[in-house]
Amino acid sequence: MADGREPRLFSTRSLYHLCVSAVVDRFRIYKPYLVDLPKSVRFDLYYQLYTERRLCILGAELSDLETFSKMLKVTNRRLQLLKIFQAPMDHKIRIAKHLVISYNMCCFKARESPLPQEIDKLINLGLRLGGFLSDAGWYSESEEVLLACKQLCMDHNQTPKEWSRTLDCCHKLLHAQAAYRDFDGAAETHQLAMEMIEKLKSKQYNNSNHAALFAEFSVLFYIRSEYDEAHRWSIEALKQLRPSLPAGIIVDVLRQAAKSCVVKREFQKADLLIKEAVYLAREIFDTDHPKYSDVLIDYGFFLLNFDSISNSVTIYKTALDIRRTIFGRTNLHVALAHEDLAYALYVHEYSSGRFDDASEHAGIAIDIMERHLPPNHLMLASARRIKALILEEIAIDNASTPLSEQNLLLKSECLHLSALEMSKTAFGERNVQTAKHYGNLGRLYQSMRKFQEAEMMHLKAIGIKEELLGPDDYEVGLSIGHLASLYNFHMNRYRDAEKLYRRSIAISLKLFGEGYSGLEYDYRGLLHVYNKLEDYEKISEYTDTLNHWKELRDKHAQSEEPPIDVQKRPQPIANVMNVFFSM
Repeated sequence: MADGREPRLFSTRSLYHLCVSAVVDRFRIYKPYLVDLPKSVRFDLYYQLYTERRLCILGAELSDLETFSKMLKVTNRRLQLLKIFQAPMDHKIRIAKHLVISYNMCCFKARESPLPQEIDKLINLGLRLGGFLSDAGWYSESEEVLLACKQLCMDHNQTPKEWSRTLDCCHKLLHAQAAYRDFDGAAETHQLAMEMIEKLKSKQYNNSNHAALFAEFSVLFYIRSEYDEAHRWSIEALKQLRPSLPAGIIVDVLRQAAKSCVVKREFQKADLLIKEAVYLAREIFDTDHPKYSDVLIDYGFFLLNFDSISNSVTIYKTALDIRRTIFGRTNLHVALAHEDLAYALYVHEYSSGRFDDASEHAGIAIDIMERHLPPNHLMLASARRIKALILEEIAIDNASTPLSEQNLLLKSECLHLSALEMSKTAFGERNVQTAKHYGNLGRLYQSMRKFQEAEMMHLKAIGIKEELLGPDDYEVGLSIGHLASLYNFHMNRYRDAEKLYRRSIAISLKLFGEGYSGLEYDYRGLLHVYNKLEDYEKISEYTDTLNHWKELRDKHAQSEEPPIDVQKRPQPIANVMNVFFSM
């Protein structure tokens, strides 16, 4: 400058932010003095370490149980804590494992010289830490912490207040165990929870609300494909809802009840519940929160089952974007979102044959899961099933290159057989999931021209589904339609195929109406049957029926509204329950 002075550098950063950056620049020097800082200030320092990608230092800090316990108490920064926790974990800094070991050591010492006040603190820490690890997608570590916490609770479990605390631990533990598919452990936890509920009832202790716990019961039975029990417990959870409950609990109860209604084909009820969950989560947590992504995943499930396939793809993509922003690219939450999107894309592109995107998302899901899970973990079964379905369709579309087709079909068979064995081990033979795997093998063997094996698999699938779900369930109709296709196109059993197609159509019409997308395959199948039988009257009839179906689908495509109303606000929960129970 003309007067020889240096230009002043202006910054929009606050003095506080500059101080945080200065301390982080010399973190190792200032570290001994940080212990006396307020928790919120220490949190800002750790977040700055995360922002500057100084992950080794950050990982070492968060691996200290005392430090991490203080960060858990900064409750208004939960979303940021999830981010700064995951980043070092992605770089193989095993924060979760260090915290588990430290907590177990504290529990061991506490049992040797129990002081009531210290026990209370340790149990409260276990509940907070276990809940956080579960929210963060580290279910195995969450289970370890909560099992140790449960043992402390059981050692001090004499009064109604302590029974309620044990019940709280059961709620969090059951969530982790069900999510991680530890069904044996979950069954024990469920039994203990029921015992605590009965004890509280016997003392007429009315200070507990069981909405969240009953929703977890429903989740457990849902994952085990015991849909009647899942539905029953979801209704019990809805009955326990009160406006005074935390919004997160209300959202979780609504979305789980919606899923239970979907599998029972109560779509009107499911529509009410899931949309209220979406609008409540958006208003309370905003659109960048994991709770919002959770409810979008379940909304996508509803839309996919309700034949709004394009909208389901859009919703799943949004949920995946939210989860990747929070959890990075290698977290189990992200893997599950990839898996859901892969299946929706597979269904969406079934008629077009463009499966590249679906295949990519399925592959990413499997890669992430294989990184974090044991080789034969049940969570891999579903992702491998989807990958197998996609490979089969790609093989069929590439039939002009027989060697490539055969290789893809063999890969698909390996994945299907692996998924089937995992399902049989976890659930047994008489289970809906196992039946689905039999049905998938039936379709695959049809593509591989192993027609007798295909028929056997389809008949197994139909038998199990009819026994468990009844003769008129959607899943039964799906398998009947697949068997009809086998009889029609490969075994020349046209009259048998005709009967099965008609039954499949009747189920679809009853559940979804005349415009249901899946009806196309049955109508086209029947036309093929009647062409082979030279029944020209029926050909004319079903040509008209198919044309009418096409008109309905065109109208449906034109009238389909965006899945989320950006102006809509949630209703009072009492109003929602009144409408639901009057349906």
